[in-house]
Amino acid sequence: MPNILTHLIKQQVAHYGREREAFSRIDIDNRRLLPTTWGEFADSVEAAACALEILGICPQDKVAVFSPNCPEIVVADFACYRNRAVPVSIYSTSSPEQVRYIIKDAGAKAIFVGGADHYAAVRSIAAECPGLEHVIIIEEGVCKDSDDTRSISFADLVALGASASAECRAEVELRASQAVPGDIATLIYTSGTTGEPKMVAHDFTYPLGHIVTGSTGEPKGAILPHSCFDAAVDMHKRRLDTISDEDTSVCFLPMSHIFEKAWTYFCLSMGMKVAINHNPKEIQKAVKIARPTCMCSVPRFWEKVYTAIQDKISDMQGVRKIMIERALAVGARRNMDYARKGLRAPWLLEQRYRFYDRMVFSKLRAAIGIDNGNIFPTAGAPLSSTIVEFLHACGINIVIGYGLSETTATVTCYPTVGYEFGTVGTTLDGVSVKIGPENEILVKGPTVMRGYYGRPEEDAKAFTADGWFRTGDAGYFDADGSLVLTERLKDLFKTSNGKYIAPQAIESRLGEDRYIEQVAVIGDQRKYVTAIIIPAFEALKEYARRKHIQFNSLDELVQNNEIRRFIAERIERLQKGFAGFEKIKRFTLLPREFSIENGELTNTLKIRRPVINSAYADEIEAMYC
Repeated sequence: MPNILTHLIKQQVAHYGREREAFSRIDIDNRRLLPTTWGEFADSVEAAACALEILGICPQDKVAVFSPNCPEIVVADFACYRNRAVPVSIYSTSSPEQVRYIIKDAGAKAIFVGGADHYAAVRSIAAECPGLEHVIIIEEGVCKDSDDTRSISFADLVALGASASAECRAEVELRASQAVPGDIATLIYTSGTTGEPKMVAHDFTYPLGHIVTGSTGEPKGAILPHSCFDAAVDMHKRRLDTISDEDTSVCFLPMSHIFEKAWTYFCLSMGMKVAINHNPKEIQKAVKIARPTCMCSVPRFWEKVYTAIQDKISDMQGVRKIMIERALAVGARRNMDYARKGLRAPWLLEQRYRFYDRMVFSKLRAAIGIDNGNIFPTAGAPLSSTIVEFLHACGINIVIGYGLSETTATVTCYPTVGYEFGTVGTTLDGVSVKIGPENEILVKGPTVMRGYYGRPEEDAKAFTADGWFRTGDAGYFDADGSLVLTERLKDLFKTSNGKYIAPQAIESRLGEDRYIEQVAVIGDQRKYVTAIIIPAFEALKEYARRKHIQFNSLDELVQNNEIRRFIAERIERLQKGFAGFEKIKRFTLLPREFSIENGELTNTLKIRRPVINSAYADEIEAMYC
């Protein structure tokens, strides 16, 4: 069977014709979509593929991609696939040192760079990368250094390939025809928290779920052969059976992260339209422009949606508030007690739901930009069941999943019907999961990696003697066969009193609160649990104004005793149900958010605990004095 991604573009042109839209660029400034047809996509890919051949890129050569999301990096990836070459994704926020490491470790011969900053970063380390022969600049108007002989613009690259000889075109076609399932499709480097990034080698059977590799400990690279994408597409066609070529998805997460890369490829393979967002900070505007029916995301996006809705509800009074409360009660009963289970709701309940959907829920979804929502895969960190149930009550079909880079993403996700809240769904067909010692989740199947790139010593640690991959996550199966995650074993810590704490569970619960933006739970080898908390500043400032609390800066706001008492009361309410030893005893409010730029968050907005423990060592020590 031919590799799906190698021939996908040509096959879609044959199926849909040249004029159907394949993807679009979201123009935030002008609030519009700039479409690219399948024919235009195919022409760009073929031209770029020929140009890479002219530049000396050979089968299995590595080509780095260092750019924010844009249509050009999709073209670059598929041009590599046509050449049997290997695109190597680098997060656009990576430092020059990280870029240097990846280029050298992968042995990249060429690199696509986004804009001026990315070009400058590569130029600053170019002398240390003698194997890097070509730099392709994606954005127009970037001024090259006067002594730069390696660089070419993306437009010039395409022009070079468009004028390629017949021999060159025949060579590219030959390479595509010779592609085999054992070829490496792409290398993904985990963002990691300590040490230098290591490579994740992906093949063409990539399932689509959430990735947790590299959020704790030293990042590692998983080798996944081409066969994976083929298996993944098949798995997801069967599992996500409500998706069709009538759907539209927004490319939101960085395509250097395998969740977004794999999801986008799956969407293209299904013939869905994909709207590509350049700046993740503009995602709320992007969604309102693109109006997607599908979108993969991380829990933080939906936590913000939830708190924003709760803010509006809390400000309502009288009849409007009563109507919202009744609507939510009806939505919860209809969608959770019946629709979730594949059952038809009683006639009267269905009529009440349609009324509230028209009068309340449809307006709420329209305000978000998901008027005609289908499914919204979400993973990467825990999302509170309270939030998931609320969204489902509103008719927003959140699909929770679980996976790792080493398992080519998805291991489990919600089925179309019969899913259980508080779980990460059921195992995909073709994947095997069992619970091992210490309740560790073990995985086998065609989407599990061959091993870690260049690190055979790590392979022995990663697999059991009989070949099961050790995920590092703990959990159990409930009576209905759904997987329940309990903790990330590497995140699990023990207090000095010998009590084990799963910080993500506490952080997820506090994330429900409208006044709390980010949480890092502390307590390893300590007497009790503490937390560093980033408030939701706009909500907290509004509260302060209502209570006539004077402040001149965020520093003054978070140090105010009345504010601290207010947050403490909310924390106490949120912690009901936790054991006494799990509860936060002290906390520190910070006047700024954790950020990717400061290394405190991964590119998918998960906290990096070692970085936070180091950066805020003084604040942490103060909570234990």
